[in-house]
Amino acid sequence: MSTSSGHGRTDTPAPALHDVVAEGLSVLFVGINPGLPSVVRGHNFATPGNRFWPALHRAGFTPSLLRPAEENELLLLGLGITSIVRRPTARAAELSAAELAAGGRDLRRRTAALGPEWIALLGVTGYRAAFGAPEAKIGPQPSLGRTRVWVLPNPSGLNAHYPPAELAAAFARF
Repeated sequence: MSTSSGHGRTDTPAPALHDVVAEGLSVLFVGINPGLPSVVRGHNFATPGNRFWPALHRAGFTPSLLRPAEENELLLLGLGITSIVRRPTARAAELSAAELAAGGRDLRRRTAALGPEWIALLGVTGYRAAFGAPEAKIGPQPSLGRTRVWVLPNPSGLNAHYPPAELAAAFARF
């Protein structure tokens, strides 16, 4: 039950976005946390300007450019989506270091249960905070058990360091 202050504000946190997961995936793509527009739309990476879906297609992970509403088709390709932190925010910078570290511990548990071959973390800053790896760079990282780890650039439209072509190239290198 949600409570309201009478001013249109609810004291109940916004609902988390669902994962697109199954056991034994080839790649589990891991965002930092859901954006508020994605939660409103009910699909992962649905924030306008997010470049995840084009990068995925341009790098050859999908045979066509999927829309966020088609996210479950990823499972047929051995791909999935989750987040380090489940709490939605307008910007990942709103997350605390403690939330990211707790999310990293939770992601380790979820990864062990699902057993993907790879996890691809989308954002080096989120990876550094979640896994206590302040010197980490884009590319391969230490494995989580049997699951190999690769950090990719964050596909957010706010990440000006990687224009669309460079982002797709980074996805292709993975």
